[in-house]
Amino acid sequence: MSHRVLRRRVKSWGAVLLALPYSTLSLALDTATIVPSVSSPSCLEYQVVGVCYWLRCTPFGCSVKTSAKVRHYVPDAVVSSYSSTGENPWAEVKLLSPSNPMAQGGGSGTTNNPNENNLAVFKNVDVIGHPGIAAFNAFASGSGYTCAGAGTPYVPNLLSTLDPLGWRHGIPESIYPPSLIPGLREIGSRLALNLWGSVYPRSGFLHQPDDYKASAVAAQRAGDIVTRPGQLHVYQPLLALPSAGYWPAGELRESDPSTGKWQSLTPVLSQSCSVFPHPGPLPQARDGGYAWSLWRPYTCCKREGQTFLGSTGPH
Repeated sequence: MSHRVLRRRVKSWGAVLLALPYSTLSLALDTATIVPSVSSPSCLEYQVVGVCYWLRCTPFGCSVKTSAKVRHYVPDAVVSSYSSTGENPWAEVKLLSPSNPMAQGGGSGTTNNPNENNLAVFKNVDVIGHPGIAAFNAFASGSGYTCAGAGTPYVPNLLSTLDPLGWRHGIPESIYPPSLIPGLREIGSRLALNLWGSVYPRSGFLHQPDDYKASAVAAQRAGDIVTRPGQLHVYQPLLALPSAGYWPAGELRESDPSTGKWQSLTPVLSQSCSVFPHPGPLPQARDGGYAWSLWRPYTCCKREGQTFLGSTGPH
C-alpha cells in the first residue's frame, strides 16, 4: 500500500471518528496515558502567596532568613468510578478490586432514559495514588519550589469492594441528617437547576439518570471519605501532616475549588480541571467507566533555617 493511499485512509477514518456523537467517544486508560496528563498549568495553578521567616544559627551567630511561600495543586490520586465490579477503567490496577463474596455484582437498574430517574444506579469507586507524581514534580519544579502531596503512587486509599457495609448498604450513613434532609451537602443546586446528587449517604447507590453525573457524584463521595480521618469506612486517609513551613490540603468540599479540583481522564482526557457540577457536554462512557485525577491544594516554603518563625500570606 502506498503512503498516499494510507494517508487517505487515515484521513477518512479520522473524519468518521469526528462525525461520531460526542457521547460515544471513549479513551482506553492506562498508566502511559495518565502520567503525561499531569503537565497541566491550569490544574497546577502555581502562585507565590507570601514569605516564610526562618532562624538560622551557626557557630558564628544567628540570622533571619526568608523564603518564598508558594501554593499550588498536586494530583494526589486517580479516582475511578465504574459500573461493573472488577472492571476499573485504569487497566493496570484492575486486579486490586476483583469481585468478592460481599461485593459480587455491579451495574444499575437504568438505561439512562430520563423517564427512569426513579431507578437506582450503582457505581464502584477506587481511589489510588496517582502514578505520575515523579513526572509532576519534574513539571512543577519549572515554576519554582514545589510542595509534596499526600498520595503515594499506586497505593490504594479506598477500594469500594472492601467496604461492603458502607459502600453497598449505606450503614450507618443512610440515617445521618445529610442523607435525610434535602439541601444538605448537595452537589449543585436545586434553585440553579443543576443538582447532580447528594454527598450523603456516601455509598455507591444513587438516583441519577445521567451516567456521567452519577459517576461524578460517586467519585465526590469517595473523595469526601478519604480526605477526612476517622470515617466509618474501610479506607486509608489521603492526608499529610502539617509541619514547619508546610500546610497540606484538608477536607475536600463539594463545588469548592479551593479544596480540590477534578481532571477528567476517561472517557475524555482533559487538560484542565473543574469542580462538579460543571457546564458543557457530559461524555457518556460506553462501559460505564470513568476516571478523574483529584488535584488538591498545598502551601509550603523552602526551609532556610533550623527554626520556623512564621509567615505572611494565606495557607
